[in-house]
Amino acid sequence: MKKLIIVTGGNGRFAKVLKENSKLNLKFLDKKKLNILDTNSIEKNISKYKPKILLHCAALSRPMDVHYSNISKSIDLNIIGTANVVKMCQKYNVKLIFFSTGYVYEGTKGNYKESDPVKPFNNYGLSKLAGECAVQMYKNSLILRVTMTEKPFIHSKAYSNLYTNYMFHEDVVKILPKLIDNFGIINVGGKSRSVFDFGKVYNKKIIKIKNINKNLPSKQTMNLNKLKKILLK
Repeated sequence: MKKLIIVTGGNGRFAKVLKENSKLNLKFLDKKKLNILDTNSIEKNISKYKPKILLHCAALSRPMDVHYSNISKSIDLNIIGTANVVKMCQKYNVKLIFFSTGYVYEGTKGNYKESDPVKPFNNYGLSKLAGECAVQMYKNSLILRVTMTEKPFIHSKAYSNLYTNYMFHEDVVKILPKLIDNFGIINVGGKSRSVFDFGKVYNKKIIKIKNINKNLPSKQTMNLNKLKKILLK
């Protein structure tokens, strides 16, 4: 039998795609069944299902401004909640896979390797990096710094001078089985290109715009060599 994997945030955007497309042995738990702010709730579910792996997808992401307007919520869900999950995984020796983000990098030079210094450019990145800190203390873990988005591409306008590694949720689901047995940190994304070049492949009518927001760095691309080596195995 395939190893059982608990998925937190079972009703989230990525979890829904995972549920529809993955052949892994997954148990999806929403916040009503597994509350990451309650260690007893986490422990109860780990004791009940006895998973080999916990895939931690529960998080606060969009809208980005909520990480400024409601700092407490960002701290609770992305930092304290993650720390709670780490503690319970450590207690029961369950492997933890944490979905992080490329926003932990500074975004000013691009081609960031997993070993490069981190310097988040917004509060969301800070909250995810703080979660990473807790996860890295537990060696039976894997951190995926993922750059992904919904399919189809939802925006009618896109920056032509902001470079990133967008890939769709569905494409992350496809490669996930090859990643789960690894440890440490892996950058996960698609081809390095502008957001406009990514978007126009899927929407020929997308409008090109320029990024003039100083708080949104234009070179957010990650080095994917480690990912490519893993996928070739």
